[in-house]
Amino acid sequence: MNVEALHARLDDSARFDAEYGHNLASHLPMTLTALHRLGADAPRLAAFAVDYSRQLHGMPPAEPWPAGDPWQGRLGDPRAWPAYRSLFREWLLHEGPADLLQPVLPVLMRGCGAAAFHGLIRVAHAVDAGHANELADALAYWACRWFTLPDAAGKARTDDPAVAVQGLREPLPKAPLIAERMALAAAAPSFARAAAALRVDEQHTLERLAVWAASTYAQTADFTVLHLVTSAHAVRVLLPWLDEDARLPALRHYATAFLAGCASTQPRPRPAPKALAWPVILRRALAQDDEHVIKLVDGCREHERVHGKGPWRAAATRAVARAVARE
Repeated sequence: MNVEALHARLDDSARFDAEYGHNLASHLPMTLTALHRLGADAPRLAAFAVDYSRQLHGMPPAEPWPAGDPWQGRLGDPRAWPAYRSLFREWLLHEGPADLLQPVLPVLMRGCGAAAFHGLIRVAHAVDAGHANELADALAYWACRWFTLPDAAGKARTDDPAVAVQGLREPLPKAPLIAERMALAAAAPSFARAAAALRVDEQHTLERLAVWAASTYAQTADFTVLHLVTSAHAVRVLLPWLDEDARLPALRHYATAFLAGCASTQPRPRPAPKALAWPVILRRALAQDDEHVIKLVDGCREHERVHGKGPWRAAATRAVARAVARE
Protein backbone atom coordinates (compact mmCIF):
# COMPACT_ATOMS: atom_id res chain seq x y z
CA MET A 1 0.00 0.00 0.00
CA ASN A 2 1.21 3.46 -0.90
CA VAL A 3 1.89 5.31 2.36
CA GLU A 4 2.97 8.40 0.41
CA ALA A 5 -0.59 8.77 -0.89
CA LEU A 6 -1.95 8.60 2.65
CA HIS A 7 0.56 11.16 3.92
CA ALA A 8 -0.28 13.51 1.06
CA ARG A 9 -3.95 13.37 2.01
CA LEU A 10 -3.14 13.89 5.71
CA ASP A 11 -1.00 16.89 4.79
CA ASP A 12 -3.97 18.36 2.94
CA SER A 13 -6.43 17.56 5.74
CA ALA A 14 -4.43 19.79 8.11
CA ARG A 15 -6.14 22.84 6.60
CA PHE A 16 -9.38 21.91 8.36
CA ASP A 17 -10.54 22.47 11.93
CA ALA A 18 -10.81 19.54 14.34
CA GLU A 19 -14.58 19.98 14.60
CA TYR A 20 -17.51 21.05 12.46
CA GLY A 21 -21.21 21.67 12.98
CA HIS A 22 -22.28 21.44 16.62
CA ASN A 23 -19.04 20.21 18.19
CA LEU A 24 -18.79 17.18 15.92
CA ALA A 25 -15.33 15.65 15.53
CA SER A 26 -13.86 15.66 12.05
CA HIS A 27 -13.27 12.06 11.03
CA LEU A 28 -11.29 12.92 7.92
CA PRO A 29 -7.75 11.94 9.05
CA MET A 30 -8.98 8.90 10.96
CA THR A 31 -11.01 7.59 8.05
CA LEU A 32 -8.23 8.19 5.54
CA THR A 33 -5.94 6.05 7.70
CA ALA A 34 -8.57 3.33 8.06
CA LEU A 35 -9.25 3.32 4.30
CA HIS A 36 -5.53 3.02 3.62
CA ARG A 37 -5.25 0.06 5.96
CA LEU A 38 -8.23 -1.59 4.26
CA GLY A 39 -6.46 -1.32 0.90
CA ALA A 40 -7.78 1.89 -0.65
CA ASP A 41 -5.67 3.29 -3.49
CA ALA A 42 -4.70 6.94 -4.01
CA PRO A 43 -7.76 7.87 -6.14
CA ARG A 44 -10.10 6.38 -3.52
CA LEU A 45 -8.42 8.35 -0.73
CA ALA A 46 -8.64 11.53 -2.77
CA ALA A 47 -12.30 10.98 -3.63
CA PHE A 48 -13.24 10.39 0.01
CA ALA A 49 -11.32 13.48 1.12
CA VAL A 50 -13.00 15.73 -1.44
CA ASP A 51 -16.48 14.51 -0.55
CA TYR A 52 -16.04 14.52 3.24
CA SER A 53 -14.30 17.90 3.44
CA ARG A 54 -17.31 19.75 2.02
CA GLN A 55 -18.84 19.88 5.50
CA LEU A 56 -15.67 20.91 7.34
CA HIS A 57 -14.56 24.31 8.59
CA GLY A 58 -11.22 25.92 7.82
CA MET A 59 -8.40 25.86 10.35
CA PRO A 60 -8.62 28.75 12.85
CA PRO A 61 -5.73 31.22 13.04
CA ALA A 62 -2.53 29.85 14.53
CA GLU A 63 -1.90 30.61 18.20
CA PRO A 64 1.47 30.09 19.89
CA TRP A 65 1.73 28.28 23.19
CA PRO A 66 3.02 30.71 25.86
CA ALA A 67 6.66 29.97 26.56
CA GLY A 68 7.17 28.34 29.94
CA ASP A 69 3.50 27.48 30.55
CA PRO A 70 2.95 23.84 31.59
CA TRP A 71 1.32 21.84 28.84
CA GLN A 72 -1.46 20.61 31.16
CA GLY A 73 -2.57 24.19 31.84
CA ARG A 74 -5.46 24.30 29.35
CA LEU A 75 -6.69 20.72 29.39
CA GLY A 76 -10.38 20.58 28.61
CA ASP A 77 -10.52 24.06 27.08
CA PRO A 78 -12.00 23.77 23.56
CA ARG A 79 -10.63 27.22 22.69
CA ALA A 80 -7.07 25.93 23.23
CA TRP A 81 -7.04 23.73 20.10
CA PRO A 82 -4.85 26.13 18.01
CA ALA A 83 -2.42 26.68 20.90
CA TYR A 84 -2.14 22.98 21.69
CA ARG A 85 -1.61 22.34 18.00
CA SER A 86 1.37 24.72 17.97
CA LEU A 87 2.74 23.25 21.19
CA PHE A 88 2.66 19.62 20.07
CA ARG A 89 3.99 20.37 16.60
CA GLU A 90 6.96 22.22 18.10
CA TRP A 91 7.46 19.46 20.67
CA LEU A 92 7.70 16.90 17.89
CA LEU A 93 10.29 19.00 16.07
CA HIS A 94 12.64 18.53 19.00
CA GLU A 95 11.67 15.05 20.22
CA GLY A 96 10.37 11.94 18.53
CA PRO A 97 6.90 10.46 19.02
CA ALA A 98 8.04 8.12 21.80
CA ASP A 99 9.55 10.96 23.84
CA LEU A 100 6.37 12.99 23.41
CA LEU A 101 3.88 10.21 24.09
CA GLN A 102 5.65 8.89 27.18
CA PRO A 103 4.81 11.90 29.41
CA VAL A 104 1.62 12.98 27.63
CA LEU A 105 -0.35 9.75 27.23
CA PRO A 106 -0.74 8.89 30.94
CA VAL A 107 -2.29 12.31 31.55
CA LEU A 108 -4.54 12.20 28.51
CA MET A 109 -5.72 8.68 29.36
CA ARG A 110 -7.30 10.07 32.53
CA GLY A 111 -9.66 11.83 30.10
CA CYS A 112 -9.84 9.15 27.44
CA GLY A 113 -13.61 9.54 26.98
CA ALA A 114 -13.07 13.04 25.59
CA ALA A 115 -15.30 13.86 22.61
CA ALA A 116 -16.83 10.37 22.70
CA PHE A 117 -13.35 8.80 22.57
CA HIS A 118 -12.47 10.64 19.34
CA GLY A 119 -9.31 12.21 20.78
CA LEU A 120 -8.07 8.77 21.76
CA ILE A 121 -9.10 7.23 18.43
CA ARG A 122 -7.57 10.01 16.36
CA VAL A 123 -4.24 9.73 18.17
CA ALA A 124 -4.14 5.96 17.62
CA HIS A 125 -4.81 6.41 13.90
CA ALA A 126 -2.09 9.05 13.70
CA VAL A 127 0.38 6.67 15.36
CA ASP A 128 -0.57 3.96 12.87
CA ALA A 129 -0.18 6.40 9.98
CA GLY A 130 3.30 7.46 11.11
CA HIS A 131 2.50 11.11 10.36
CA ALA A 132 4.07 13.60 12.80
CA ASN A 133 1.87 16.63 12.14
CA GLU A 134 -1.31 14.57 12.29
CA LEU A 135 -0.11 13.10 15.60
CA ALA A 136 0.40 16.62 16.97
CA ASP A 137 -3.03 17.73 15.77
CA ALA A 138 -4.68 14.61 17.20
CA LEU A 139 -3.04 15.13 20.60
CA ALA A 140 -4.14 18.76 20.50
CA TYR A 141 -7.74 17.73 19.92
CA TRP A 142 -7.66 15.20 22.75
CA ALA A 143 -6.13 17.78 25.10
CA CYS A 144 -8.63 20.53 24.37
CA ARG A 145 -11.63 18.19 24.77
CA TRP A 146 -10.19 16.31 27.78
CA PHE A 147 -12.49 15.65 30.71
CA THR A 148 -12.34 13.24 33.61
CA LEU A 149 -14.94 10.90 35.07
CA PRO A 150 -15.42 9.99 38.74
CA ASP A 151 -13.01 7.41 40.07
CA ALA A 152 -14.56 4.00 40.57
CA ALA A 153 -15.22 3.43 44.27
CA GLY A 154 -16.08 0.02 45.63
CA LYS A 155 -15.08 -3.62 45.55
CA ALA A 156 -14.32 -5.41 42.28
CA ARG A 157 -16.62 -8.41 41.92
CA THR A 158 -16.36 -9.61 38.33
CA ASP A 159 -14.10 -9.98 35.30
CA ASP A 160 -17.11 -9.92 32.95
CA PRO A 161 -18.08 -6.53 31.45
CA ALA A 162 -21.64 -7.81 30.90
CA VAL A 163 -22.05 -8.25 34.66
CA ALA A 164 -20.72 -4.76 35.41
CA VAL A 165 -23.02 -3.24 32.79
CA GLN A 166 -26.08 -4.63 34.59
CA GLY A 167 -25.56 -2.11 37.41
CA LEU A 168 -25.55 0.89 35.09
CA ARG A 169 -29.19 1.21 34.01
CA GLU A 170 -30.55 4.53 35.30
CA PRO A 171 -32.82 7.00 33.46
CA LEU A 172 -30.77 9.88 32.08
CA PRO A 173 -31.65 13.40 30.93
CA LYS A 174 -31.54 13.78 27.16
CA ALA A 175 -28.41 15.24 25.57
CA PRO A 176 -27.46 15.48 21.88
CA LEU A 177 -23.83 14.28 22.04
CA ILE A 178 -22.41 10.98 23.25
CA ALA A 179 -19.80 12.73 25.42
CA GLU A 180 -22.51 14.77 27.12
CA ARG A 181 -24.54 11.63 27.85
CA MET A 182 -21.42 9.90 29.17
CA ALA A 183 -20.83 12.75 31.62
CA LEU A 184 -24.45 12.61 32.78
CA ALA A 185 -24.27 8.83 33.19
CA ALA A 186 -21.06 9.05 35.21
CA ALA A 187 -22.66 11.62 37.54
CA ALA A 188 -25.43 9.18 38.50
CA PRO A 189 -25.19 8.06 42.16
CA SER A 190 -24.69 4.39 41.32
CA PHE A 191 -22.04 4.85 38.63
CA ALA A 192 -18.81 4.82 40.65
CA ARG A 193 -19.91 1.70 42.52
CA ALA A 194 -21.00 -0.10 39.34
CA ALA A 195 -17.78 0.83 37.55
CA ALA A 196 -15.72 -0.43 40.49
CA ALA A 197 -17.38 -3.83 40.16
CA LEU A 198 -15.27 -4.62 37.08
CA ARG A 199 -11.89 -6.11 37.91
CA VAL A 200 -9.25 -4.64 35.57
CA ASP A 201 -6.01 -6.37 34.60
CA GLU A 202 -3.45 -6.01 31.82
CA GLN A 203 -3.89 -9.51 30.42
CA HIS A 204 -7.60 -9.87 29.69
CA THR A 205 -9.69 -6.76 30.38
CA LEU A 206 -9.17 -4.92 27.10
CA GLU A 207 -10.04 -7.98 25.02
CA ARG A 208 -13.12 -8.66 27.15
CA LEU A 209 -14.33 -5.08 26.72
CA ALA A 210 -13.76 -5.28 22.96
CA VAL A 211 -15.60 -8.61 22.71
CA TRP A 212 -18.57 -7.26 24.67
CA ALA A 213 -18.71 -4.15 22.48
CA ALA A 214 -18.43 -6.03 19.19
CA SER A 215 -21.00 -8.64 20.26
CA THR A 216 -23.42 -5.94 21.38
CA TYR A 217 -22.95 -3.94 18.20
CA ALA A 218 -23.55 -7.06 16.08
CA GLN A 219 -26.83 -7.61 17.92
CA THR A 220 -28.03 -4.00 18.07
CA ALA A 221 -26.19 -1.70 15.62
CA ASP A 222 -26.11 0.84 18.46
CA PHE A 223 -24.19 3.97 17.45
CA THR A 224 -22.66 4.60 20.87
CA VAL A 225 -21.49 0.99 21.14
CA LEU A 226 -19.78 1.37 17.75
CA HIS A 227 -17.46 3.89 19.43
CA LEU A 228 -16.65 1.38 22.14
CA VAL A 229 -15.47 -1.08 19.51
CA THR A 230 -13.21 1.44 17.80
CA SER A 231 -11.93 2.96 21.05
CA ALA A 232 -10.87 -0.47 22.35
CA HIS A 233 -8.80 -0.89 19.20
CA ALA A 234 -7.28 2.56 19.79
CA VAL A 235 -6.27 1.67 23.35
CA ARG A 236 -4.57 -1.49 22.13
CA VAL A 237 -2.55 0.58 19.63
CA LEU A 238 -1.42 3.07 22.28
CA LEU A 239 -0.65 0.77 25.22
CA PRO A 240 2.86 -0.13 23.95
CA TRP A 241 3.75 3.58 23.98
CA LEU A 242 3.09 3.76 27.73
CA ASP A 243 5.64 2.86 30.38
CA GLU A 244 4.83 -0.45 32.06
CA ASP A 245 3.79 1.21 35.31
CA ALA A 246 1.36 3.49 33.42
CA ARG A 247 -0.52 0.75 31.54
CA LEU A 248 -2.75 -0.58 34.29
CA PRO A 249 -3.88 2.92 35.41
CA ALA A 250 -4.58 3.75 31.75
CA LEU A 251 -6.70 0.61 31.39
CA ARG A 252 -8.61 1.49 34.55
CA HIS A 253 -9.40 4.95 33.21
CA TYR A 254 -10.49 3.44 29.91
CA ALA A 255 -12.70 0.84 31.62
CA THR A 256 -14.45 3.62 33.54
CA ALA A 257 -15.01 5.63 30.36
CA PHE A 258 -16.14 2.49 28.53
CA LEU A 259 -18.77 1.81 31.20
CA ALA A 260 -19.89 5.44 31.05
CA GLY A 261 -20.44 4.85 27.34
CA CYS A 262 -22.45 1.73 28.15
CA ALA A 263 -24.52 3.64 30.71
CA SER A 264 -25.24 6.45 28.24
CA THR A 265 -27.19 4.26 25.82
CA GLN A 266 -29.82 1.52 25.79
CA PRO A 267 -29.03 -0.85 22.91
CA ARG A 268 -32.06 -2.65 21.50
CA PRO A 269 -31.63 -6.09 19.91
CA ARG A 270 -32.46 -6.39 16.22
CA PRO A 271 -32.39 -9.37 13.86
CA ALA A 272 -28.76 -9.89 12.88
CA PRO A 273 -27.72 -10.41 9.25
CA LYS A 274 -25.77 -13.52 8.32
CA ALA A 275 -22.04 -12.89 8.73
CA LEU A 276 -20.31 -12.16 5.44
CA ALA A 277 -16.83 -13.24 4.38
CA TRP A 278 -14.08 -10.70 4.97
CA PRO A 279 -13.45 -10.04 1.23
CA VAL A 280 -17.12 -9.07 0.83
CA ILE A 281 -17.07 -6.90 3.96
CA LEU A 282 -13.92 -5.10 2.83
CA ARG A 283 -15.27 -4.52 -0.67
CA ARG A 284 -18.45 -2.98 0.72
CA ALA A 285 -16.57 -0.86 3.25
CA LEU A 286 -14.25 0.53 0.58
CA ALA A 287 -17.14 1.30 -1.76
CA GLN A 288 -19.16 3.65 0.45
CA ASP A 289 -18.52 6.86 2.37
CA ASP A 290 -19.84 6.32 5.90
CA GLU A 291 -16.83 7.20 8.04
CA HIS A 292 -18.11 5.25 11.05
CA VAL A 293 -18.64 2.09 9.03
CA ILE A 294 -15.15 2.32 7.53
CA LYS A 295 -13.52 2.76 10.93
CA LEU A 296 -15.64 0.01 12.50
CA VAL A 297 -14.70 -2.51 9.81
CA ASP A 298 -11.03 -1.58 10.10
CA GLY A 299 -11.14 -1.89 13.89
CA CYS A 300 -12.90 -5.25 13.79
CA ARG A 301 -10.40 -6.67 11.34
CA GLU A 302 -7.57 -5.49 13.58
CA HIS A 303 -9.26 -7.00 16.64
CA GLU A 304 -9.49 -10.34 14.85
CA ARG A 305 -5.85 -10.14 13.77
CA VAL A 306 -4.77 -9.68 17.39
CA HIS A 307 -7.34 -11.67 19.35
CA GLY A 308 -8.34 -14.37 16.88
CA LYS A 309 -11.83 -15.79 16.54
CA GLY A 310 -14.62 -13.67 18.01
CA PRO A 311 -17.60 -11.47 17.13
CA TRP A 312 -15.55 -9.25 14.83
CA ARG A 313 -16.88 -10.43 11.48
CA ALA A 314 -20.47 -10.34 12.76
CA ALA A 315 -20.04 -6.73 13.93
CA ALA A 316 -18.40 -5.69 10.65
CA THR A 317 -21.21 -7.38 8.70
CA ARG A 318 -23.79 -5.44 10.70
CA ALA A 319 -22.00 -2.20 9.84
CA VAL A 320 -21.82 -2.78 6.09
CA ALA A 321 -25.38 -4.14 6.02
CA ARG A 322 -26.64 -0.92 7.55
CA ALA A 323 -24.58 1.11 5.10
CA VAL A 324 -26.01 -0.77 2.11
CA ALA A 325 -29.55 -0.38 3.50
CA ARG A 326 -29.16 3.42 3.59
CA GLU A 327 -27.99 3.70 0.00
